[in-house]
Amino acid sequence: MKLKNALGVVIGSLIASASLQALAQGQGAVEVEGFAKKEMFDSARDFKNNGNLFGGSIGYFLTDDVELRLGYDEVHNAVGEDGRNIKGSNTALDALYHFNAPGDTLRPYVSAGFSDQSIGQTGRSGRNGSTFANVGGGAKLYFTENFYARAGVEAQYNIDQGDTEWAPSVGIGMNFGGGSKPAAPVPAPAEVCADSDNDGVCDNVDKCPDTPANVTVDADGCPAAAEAVRVELDVKFDFDKSKVKEESYGDIKNLADFMTQYPSTTTTVEGHTDSVGTDAYNQKLSERRANAVKDVLVNQYGVGGERIESVGYGESRPVADNATDAGRAVNRRVEAEVEAQAK
Repeated sequence: MKLKNALGVVIGSLIASASLQALAQGQGAVEVEGFAKKEMFDSARDFKNNGNLFGGSIGYFLTDDVELRLGYDEVHNAVGEDGRNIKGSNTALDALYHFNAPGDTLRPYVSAGFSDQSIGQTGRSGRNGSTFANVGGGAKLYFTENFYARAGVEAQYNIDQGDTEWAPSVGIGMNFGGGSKPAAPVPAPAEVCADSDNDGVCDNVDKCPDTPANVTVDADGCPAAAEAVRVELDVKFDFDKSKVKEESYGDIKNLADFMTQYPSTTTTVEGHTDSVGTDAYNQKLSERRANAVKDVLVNQYGVGGERIESVGYGESRPVADNATDAGRAVNRRVEAEVEAQAK
């Protein structure tokens, strides 16, 4: 299996698809990384010492969790039994499955794929080529939404020779773009007066037969009296998470429907955290939570972004006791409210 010929084409395609936005990792994101490996050669190779490998990779997130990664590295410091230096290169194509959610600080992963290796000895003609099946695992630690450090280990089975080698590795990388839009259930719209025969008059009520169509009505089918109406939103988050949970989409949709019904309204989405962690980290986490709810309102439910302001308050505005698990769970939240004059 020869992967090197496709290296330039695939890297070019992935770079062209990157979006240079400061968003959380997720579907559509591109990650580039520089890394170092320690190749633990199988004893059948008769090498005096193991090799140091240095290279780079580029990956594209097909989903929030699945990344396709293309890597290239070169072999250094390996020495044969005759004292001659071993030189060569590896080209690998792997798929990675990440755990936790985009935007989380720690994202463990498992990987599987194939690699092609070509090595030779200094002063000798000819090279040895081998194809490997790779499996591995590790974790990425995100210092920010766009920069991370990685540590992992791979088992490499030599398909051509039938032996297995190991390669622990570390790397530093950066992330561009990403962000997904999960689906959510659609609740029933608010009841309005129906005009099935298109005569301009509400036809599904008895007490107010002259009510115009498309007007919000009360239980009797009459136009609702003008009064102040409001919707409040309180979205809870798991510890150290900024991903909106599926059970919160219905409440966010209710607020979006209200803002659609009253198009002159605006709102401020406020993010909060519990007291675990530093002030600086919690400030960033609260901002990510507020932006996550705003993203659902704008991209999932079509509310204009200019009508929504997002702000994070970190741990500075608790509503419950941070000394207890229950209190901290209440404080990990995003709040918003909208008020309008109903007619």
